[in-house]
Amino acid sequence: MSAQPDLLYSEEEEALRAAVRDLLTDHCDAARVISRTESDAPHDLSLWKALADGMGLAGLLVPEDRGGQGATHREAAVVLEELGRAVAPVPYLTSAVVATEALLACTDGGEVLASLASARRIGALAVPLHTAPGAFFPAARAADGVLHGELTGIADADAADVLLVPADDGGLYAVEADAVGVTVTGQTSLDLTRPLARVVLDGAPGHRVGDAGPAVRRALRAGAGLLASEQLGLAEWSLAETVRYLKDRRQFNRPVGGFQALKHRLAQLWLEVVNLRAAARNAADALAADPAAAGDDADAAVAVAQAYAGQVAVHAAEEALQLHGGIGMTWEHPVHLYLKRAKADSIAYGTAGAHREALAGLVDLQAP
Repeated sequence: MSAQPDLLYSEEEEALRAAVRDLLTDHCDAARVISRTESDAPHDLSLWKALADGMGLAGLLVPEDRGGQGATHREAAVVLEELGRAVAPVPYLTSAVVATEALLACTDGGEVLASLASARRIGALAVPLHTAPGAFFPAARAADGVLHGELTGIADADAADVLLVPADDGGLYAVEADAVGVTVTGQTSLDLTRPLARVVLDGAPGHRVGDAGPAVRRALRAGAGLLASEQLGLAEWSLAETVRYLKDRRQFNRPVGGFQALKHRLAQLWLEVVNLRAAARNAADALAADPAAAGDDADAAVAVAQAYAGQVAVHAAEEALQLHGGIGMTWEHPVHLYLKRAKADSIAYGTAGAHREALAGLVDLQAP
């Protein structure tokens, strides 16, 4: 019988939240993020260094005996909530969660794992961002000890030092991003704060670290489960910022937020965000209980979270944009960053439909 999930935040988790939020308040304001999206370097590597190296957040999911902090997915979820609130352009989800989880499932990736945990290097799993846990994923061709092929839609690959590439021989290979035979080219992405890239391998050398199947599945499940916490942070910012604006904005000599129609819209959004918080916390708690096990409880918790999170985050960002009126339509206001991130997140690690289908199979509730 499954243990009762703990959806509340501990004192340690709240302290972690406060520390991360303080850092992001000082180093990740909206103007700075927008400025980066207009440049050729969208990732804020100085912020990443402060988070990953200075605060030790890159190794939260890595056991202490393997060079990490020995924390759980619950703590990582809190970090992602705050990163979502700031739309921080850092590769935390892709490196500290997805790539790290893939290496934790491997038998020969200790050196690479330690380098990611210590923030000496950034990792990226070379699987398209839209891939759902358990779904088919493309693989490179392994021949004569080198890799060939083209992989597209790889999130944060342009910031990565090491790529984890699944191959057709069933192996997962660690490939240095600057190695001979590796070309990483940026692709057009709706979310300018989490860029995508095409990876071309033309005789690239790689070191086999483990089996691709279980490693990729574990990584994508953790990515999908903790993405819900990022979506929660995004939705909470959208709601809070909209409420604040409607209290200050006046029309007909009264605060706009006093109009009953707008109160109803915000109340409905608040209910959706509260439900999302429960689903996201449940997913994080289930993953933390036994991260290596392929149990139905964790699979179901992740599927429930992702079946719901995308629509709430998008709805929150759309309401924020609409209720900010004309200022919300401008490039200078950050709400467009949140809407783009929400739309991109809604198809990351599987669409809501894909997760509903997976959930139906887990609970034996097939369509007629």
